[in-house]
Amino acid sequence: MKKGLIALIVLGVIAIGIYQWAVGFNNKAVELQADAKTAWSNVESAYQRRNDLIGNLVKTVQGAADFERGTLKDVIDARAKATSTNIDANNLSAENIAAFQEAQNGLTGALSKLMVVVERYPDLKANQNFLELQSQLEGTENRINVARDRFNEKVNLYDIHTTKFPGKLLAGLFGFEEMARYKADPGSENAPDVNFEFN
Repeated sequence: MKKGLIALIVLGVIAIGIYQWAVGFNNKAVELQADAKTAWSNVESAYQRRNDLIGNLVKTVQGAADFERGTLKDVIDARAKATSTNIDANNLSAENIAAFQEAQNGLTGALSKLMVVVERYPDLKANQNFLELQSQLEGTENRINVARDRFNEKVNLYDIHTTKFPGKLLAGLFGFEEMARYKADPGSENAPDVNFEFN
């Protein structure tokens, strides 16, 4: 009788220990996942700020006489696509992040072309409103990079917690899946081809 009682107590202690470990794992995973989702919201917020600034930039450029309409249309179209591509923080799959990134890269490319064309318009380059918007855009691009890096850091903490043994055993039971990271833009691994011509 005593041996049976001792065995029952030991099993009860082990069960309580396993339960506490599982609850602790789950709560930490929920916290890390929420941190990653918040970091994603900050990424979207930084891109939204850029989109808002680009809208103001387009209005300023449209005021310039005989500005190249095709370039401006490309920026407007790319901005429309970028603002329509959103991701639910509960569905941060690699495919969704790639689609979001592709839309944002399209806008970045169109904006770069716009800035090159602006070089041909000295009045526009000297416009105080344009210069201020350009400066704010540069600052926003830095914010975007910081927000993406922070998102990846939060995802990394979550992924380590849910894929490291023995947590990996519980992750599947509780429905915690690996989260996708924001990857480098395609082609960014190649150094730009810089050609200096001297006359």
